Parts: sequence; C-alpha cells; structure tokens
Amino acid sequence: MKILVTGHHGYIGSVMVGVLNRAGHDVTGLDTYLYDRCDFGPNPLTGPAIRKDIRDVQPSDLRGFDAVIHLAALSNDPLGCLDEECTYDINHRGSVTLAQVAKAAGVPRFLFASSCSLYGAAGDKMLDERADFNPITAYGSSKVLVEQDVTKLADDSFSPTFLRNATAYGASPRLRADIVVNNLVGVAYTTGKILIQSDGTPWRPLVHVQDISRAFLAVLEAPREAVHNQSFNVGSSQENYQISQIADMVREVVPGCEVAYMEGGGPDPRCYKVNCDKLTRHIPTFKTEWTVRRGVQELYDSYVHNGLTAEMFANYVRLPRIQALLRDGRVDAMLRTRAASVTA
Repeated sequence: MKILVTGHHGYIGSVMVGVLNRAGHDVTGLDTYLYDRCDFGPNPLTGPAIRKDIRDVQPSDLRGFDAVIHLAALSNDPLGCLDEECTYDINHRGSVTLAQVAKAAGVPRFLFASSCSLYGAAGDKMLDERADFNPITAYGSSKVLVEQDVTKLADDSFSPTFLRNATAYGASPRLRADIVVNNLVGVAYTTGKILIQSDGTPWRPLVHVQDISRAFLAVLEAPREAVHNQSFNVGSSQENYQISQIADMVREVVPGCEVAYMEGGGPDPRCYKVNCDKLTRHIPTFKTEWTVRRGVQELYDSYVHNGLTAEMFANYVRLPRIQALLRDGRVDAMLRTRAASVTA
C-alpha cells in the first residue's frame, strides 16, 4: 500500500515508518519538523517526505495514497495547555480538515491517532470503548472532537478508524522525556532519584511505541469491515499500572536509585484504566508484545548505550522545545513555521 504518515518525524512516527516499511509498504512522511535535531541515537529515517503543516494540506498532496495515518498533533497535556486555541486549531480543526481533504482526494482509509486521555478522570474502573468521555485537558478534548467530527465523514468510499493509544513508552530515535515511563527511567538514570510528581496513586494504561506501530499496521491490513468507523483502545488490558508500581520497576532496573516524591504533589486527577480487548476481537492476529517491565529495561539500556546526561535529557521535553522556537521567532504564535527559518 502507498501510505502517507503525518508526524512521521515525531516520537511514534519515527518508529512506525520502520514498522510499515519492513511490512512492505511504500511510506511517505509529512511533518513540520518542529523537533529537528532532537535525535537520540542513530536516525534510521529514510524515504520521501513532505515538509508541510497539516493545516495547509491540499487534495493534490494526497492523491494516489491508499491510506493516511494521522499522528501529527501537539502531543501532551502541558504542551496542549500552553495555548488552548492553538491546540484546538492543530489537533481538532487541522485533523478534521485533513480528513476532509483525504476524502476529497479519494483516499479510502484514514487512521487517526486518538488517545485514552479522552477518558480523563475515571478512577479505577476498567473502561472499554463504550465508556463516557471525561477529558480534563485541551489535548484530551481535541481527541473527542476529532472522533465526533470525522466519524460523520464515513461512507462507502471513505473509512476512518480511531486508535485510542494508551500512554506510550519505549525507545525511539525521536525520544520523548515527558511521558511517564521514559521520564521516570531517565531521571533515575541521570540523578539517582525516581521523582514522582503526584502521590503515586493514579492509574495509567501503558503501551510500547512498537506495539502502537504494530496496531496501526494491523488495522491498515485488516479487512475494511472489521475496522470501518470503529474506535479501538490500543494497549493491553493487563498493562494498567499505578505510578508507584512503575517506580518500583524502575528501582529494580536502575542501579542505586531511590524513590522521591515531589513536595506538595497530590493525587493527579488524570486517572483511568482501560480494557483493550476489542482490538484483538476484531483482529485476532494482533496482540501486544511488550510489557512495561521489559520496556524499563530497554530504556535503561538505551540511555546507557547513548551516554544520556541530564542536559541531554532536557532536550527531549516537548514544552521547552516549543517555547524556545517561539522565543527565537522560528514559529509564530499558532506554531506555524516562519518562512525564513525553514531549512532543507
């Protein structure tokens, strides 16, 4: 299949492109390259790519593709709260426009990277895809709005699928340090402390970036009727953990570290557990391969191999990176790249 992947230069995209290529697909990327030069280790990305904002994509950019995999977004809650209007402009309106353009261009399949964060504050009840939405951030709300709007575009010629990813973790050539497992391992390795910013009780569903990529591949290759206009939680029902449990795994792996709680850290309202069985019911050949414990070891080994330092680790936090681009005038207030800052 000929596939366009938006956000191919990001944390998930830089892993997913390799998964798709190894499966024999012809992949083209589309990205604004906000995180250019934020590589961690060797950068294996090759192949054609388009430097463009998703808000500016035209039908001519998408004609001839068999599917669009849409990953590009402001990618976490703190970044989404930097400017909520910008978050909705990119994550909601930009995504819906992209889907409309894909449909107009005759692209038959549209896979959207949604998020389990749209469940928001839900306590310790296991949630499947029928659960109520309760987002507490602009990021989570934007995912709800995209699902609600894009599902209306579905018809005999246009088939969207919504993949609600659990919280990602794992090694990537475009590392993120601001997601919980990656962060706890990185801070433990560079400082000797497993720093917990809450009281450790919140629940999180967790999924390795490789398993996310494999889930998108499975949906892409599945019969249309199995996934048409469906939403799927992406992860494993057995991989829901409290933050304190993750910290215990990190302590087992990273030598000489100890758990520390940030002063004043209370219970995080973002607390939810998800059931991910629907995806395997619809696509029986798919199952996740990673566990958090194995992922903690992978991250530690990656940090050791690449000589991670505290200064390096700070480079992989999304919010300061965007703030630096704003200060330097490389992007405007709506995070559009200024023409003078575009490089080849």
